[in-house]
Amino acid sequence: MKTILITGAGSGFGKGAAIGMAKNGHNIIATVHVSSQVTPLREEVEVLGLSDKIRVERLDLTDQYDIKQALKWDFDILWNNAGMGEAGPVWEIPVDIVRKNYEVNVFLPLVLTQGVVQKWVREGKKGKVVFTSSMGGLFTPANWGTYVSTKHALESLAEAMQQELAAYGIKVQTINPGAYYTGYNETMADNPFRWLDDEVNFTKRADLRKGFDDFFATPEGKMDPKEMIDRMIDIVPSDEGKFRNVVPKVIEDMLKEHQLKAWENTI
Repeated sequence: MKTILITGAGSGFGKGAAIGMAKNGHNIIATVHVSSQVTPLREEVEVLGLSDKIRVERLDLTDQYDIKQALKWDFDILWNNAGMGEAGPVWEIPVDIVRKNYEVNVFLPLVLTQGVVQKWVREGKKGKVVFTSSMGGLFTPANWGTYVSTKHALESLAEAMQQELAAYGIKVQTINPGAYYTGYNETMADNPFRWLDDEVNFTKRADLRKGFDDFFATPEGKMDPKEMIDRMIDIVPSDEGKFRNVVPKVIEDMLKEHQLKAWENTI
């Protein structure tokens, strides 16, 4: 049985997988971003009879004291699952919003991960780091470029760390979900409309909204997250498996085809 620290465990994949892995006997440190999420999740864990398996803590990655506290905890697996997303046309999105997306999805998880793996190396501990990436870490659809570029960056950092840390017995892995219906993608699709202005921007609000709505209306845009959560419950604690884990299989096949076609892409 493993002790697993999960960031972003207050909802969606993180919460579902935390409960599932605890039911399988693992010890979970389920961390949430804001204090107001702590008590409701603790109460839910108690109702489920999992208080002896799931410990709920706040871990705000922007708070250096939260990170220092987390580095004192003892765990076998770090699952960097927390994240946020900004959508909209890359050629018009305000750059400060792009910077914020990189801070939350790339730089802050890197700070936590560096602290954890350096501690493990000093202690001789053979742990494992998992990153929640995305199908978007492997291709770039229009109007999702900011968010998926952060996942491209995570893919590179994870691939480098896999090679760098192998000599120390520390394993690194990514999980690349498709567009499962957790509310995450839908909320991300709302974000551009707080800055997109028909009197200023070339991209029109109605056109962008229609594009998002058309995608979410397809089966690929609204898949049942239980499939992904079930896979995460198996992947995260495992000592073996693929470095990259794309779910579902149809998305994995699509991405492979896309990457092959990219060599023939012309301007």
